[in-house]
Amino acid sequence: DKLPSPEIWQALAGASEDVPIVEYKILDKDVKGPFLEKLPAKMDDMKDLKALGYTSAREALAEKFHMSEGLLAALNPGKKFDKAGEVIFVANVLNRPVRLTVGRIEVDKTGQTVKAFDAAGALVAFFPATVGSEEKPTPTGSLKVVSADANPNYRYNPDYKFKGVKSTKAFTIRPGPNNPAGSHWIGLSAEGYGIHGTPHPSKISKAESHGCVRLTNWDAALLGASVKKGIPVAFIDHPAGAKKR
Repeated sequence: DKLPSPEIWQALAGASEDVPIVEYKILDKDVKGPFLEKLPAKMDDMKDLKALGYTSAREALAEKFHMSEGLLAALNPGKKFDKAGEVIFVANVLNRPVRLTVGRIEVDKTGQTVKAFDAAGALVAFFPATVGSEEKPTPTGSLKVVSADANPNYRYNPDYKFKGVKSTKAFTIRPGPNNPAGSHWIGLSAEGYGIHGTPHPSKISKAESHGCVRLTNWDAALLGASVKKGIPVAFIDHPAGAKKR
């Protein structure tokens, strides 16, 4: 199906300040880089890179405005996104809150979602997520937040024996938005488990993670900036055929 044009979005929104699509003039810093020439497909080939940055200005702009590259391109046919001063259409997200008041987190393993609640039990955030894998099943029950780190290293443990990873030795992949852990890591009170970002936002809730809980980089950054050590994280599972309440 063809997407409505930005002009149609704006017309539908009328005079509201909460228009879903806005104009943005590309800045020098948006196109400065440095950018990776190519992102390796395999973890083994990532460990020698100095940083896991963006591969292009288009990728960087898409993430800045909480979009897939496909949607950014669809809203801006013919644009290449690598020229400062170019005006493009983007999602209106720059006024999004940078921090939430979080008292507890709930990970729905069946629904593939993450919910954040305040101390009074009110829902303050709802995120689509990718939860669990056969190699490293996601836990059931309750854990706690033990850390929250922006721009984390990714440390591979060969005991996990992830598909597609040949190394039999531990290795570290340096930080960056294309790091396997994305741009933020929320460590939980079970070794090797966490809530983190991903370099592939379009695959959220559609593809398995390596046993952890994956969010888009922007959602992981928001949640990571909002949590404190000790916050409970409940993992729930709805058996097949059970009704959610």
